Amino acid sequence: MIQISRRGAMGAGLGLLGASQASGPALAQAAQQIAIATGTTGGVYYPLGGALANYLTRGIPGVSATAEVTAGSTANFQLLGASRAQLVFGQVDAAVDSIRGAGPFRGRVVPTRAIAVLYTNRMQVVTTADRNIRSMADLKGKRISTGAPASATELFALRLIAAAGLNVATDFRGRERLSPAESTNAIRDGKIDAYFFVSGVPTSAITDLAATPGTTLALIDHADALDPIVREHGPVYFAESIPAGTYPGQTTENKQLSVANILAVREDTPPALVQQILNILWTNREDWARVHSAARDFTLAQQKTAAAGVPWHPAAEAFWRTAGATLG
Repeated sequence: MIQISRRGAMGAGLGLLGASQASGPALAQAAQQIAIATGTTGGVYYPLGGALANYLTRGIPGVSATAEVTAGSTANFQLLGASRAQLVFGQVDAAVDSIRGAGPFRGRVVPTRAIAVLYTNRMQVVTTADRNIRSMADLKGKRISTGAPASATELFALRLIAAAGLNVATDFRGRERLSPAESTNAIRDGKIDAYFFVSGVPTSAITDLAATPGTTLALIDHADALDPIVREHGPVYFAESIPAGTYPGQTTENKQLSVANILAVREDTPPALVQQILNILWTNREDWARVHSAARDFTLAQQKTAAAGVPWHPAAEAFWRTAGATLG
């Protein structure tokens, strides 16, 4: 059974795996907790984190791993910086900010180190056909949700809004900061007109909206914002398309912007623990892809230094080179 905790904020009672603890057999035998920071229940990090917690609990004697519900990437790297999470899922844009002490991490540099590049997170600007919103410009004067506070969705959404030439403070009739599940409910209830959500696809919150009787999903194209967003924030974003048919009733492809996801630890995480995590995850990768299709992209070819965005943990770099990844 997958071990999942819904504590969200992750209380201080969690055991920590710091650099002072022994590596090797002693590490494996000590009773330890690994808190895995994931995301909201409507996204992809959460089910993948639950499965990962199960693999680690079964695979490392004396270790109990739990997947924690969080607001998302920004919150996850903040928890990593405070040593309240030992392993985190996160977007590369938030990871880069964390090591630079930029944006929401201003003045608080986090010693983030990548251990794996996972899959692509796709920005989805979600509305319904009856709202008659066909472009980013059409969002002006509408009611929107830019994602939960401290989420990667909020970080990316605010950058996309600016790149599209809109002012988040003045161009909307209302701005909420809702989770994806809350955003779906708000659209159904007529409280907002559109919302932003960045995740692997398909994702349950958007699938639920698309499957609502009498509702026709509409995803807003925004790939033309690539150049201004890259000029401002660097080459962490890239253009992709969500194929037609990814969601119920979606008849056309959605031209959108994406960013990579990583698994990350602190720089001082014991090398033996990193080696164990990667050995176990790599061994279980086919099962992981059955938990959510986004994990099918967890491949050797994905393990690129440029895609990781932040430095590798030395044990992870050694693991991937041994496994045959070029990392170039």
